[in-house]
Amino acid sequence: MTVTPASGAPPTPALLVIDMQNALVAIAHRASATVAAVAGLQARARAVGAPVVFAQQQDEELAPGTDGWRIVSGLAPVAGGTVVPKAAPDSFLGTELDAVLRARGVTEVVVTGFATEICVESTARQALSRGYDVVLVADGHTTSVRPAASGRYAAPEASVAHHNEIYRNLRFPGRRVRVLPAAEVDFGHGSPSSGPDAPTSG
Repeated sequence: MTVTPASGAPPTPALLVIDMQNALVAIAHRASATVAAVAGLQARARAVGAPVVFAQQQDEELAPGTDGWRIVSGLAPVAGGTVVPKAAPDSFLGTELDAVLRARGVTEVVVTGFATEICVESTARQALSRGYDVVLVADGHTTSVRPAASGRYAAPEASVAHHNEIYRNLRFPGRRVRVLPAAEVDFGHGSPSSGPDAPTSG
C-alpha cells in the first residue's frame, strides 16, 4: 500500500525524532546544535498541527525507566505525545511506527535524530520502501564523537556530510527525497491532528 499523495497534492508531513535520548546525546557530535535544530522543528510542527513522533531505543544498554533511556529534556514529548519504542536500528521494524503514521494520514517523514549512519539511515531507507516521501534534515541528525584513533570510522562531520550528499542524489521510484536545513523545512501543509497524539509508550 502506497501512502504517497496523488500527483500535485501537497504532502502531509510528520516530524520523526529518532533516539534523542540522554545517554546517546551525551556522546553526540554537535549535540547542543542538533537538539536546538530539532526543538525548533518540533515547535513549528506543533504550531500547525503536524504530528511529532519519537522513536525511542530500548535494550540492555538503554533500559526503560533509566535516565540514559529518557528523551533529552529539550525535546521531551508534551503530554499526549507519541513515543514509539524500538529495539533495532530500523524504527519501523517490529514497532507501531507505520501504523501511527498511516493513522494520521502522513505521506512525508521529516527525519532527524541519532545516529546518522545507523538508526537515521536505516529508518529513512525503510520509510521510502514503505511508500513515504522523505526529508532528511541536514543539520537535524548527528552521530557519535569518535577519537581520531578509533579505527576506520569516518569523522562525525564527514559522516553527516556524506549522508546528506547521498540523499541529495538518491533517486527512489515514485518518491520525493529532499535534504533541507531545519530553517527551510515547511510543515505548512501538515494536516491538523484530530486530537492529541496518543502515546504508545511512556
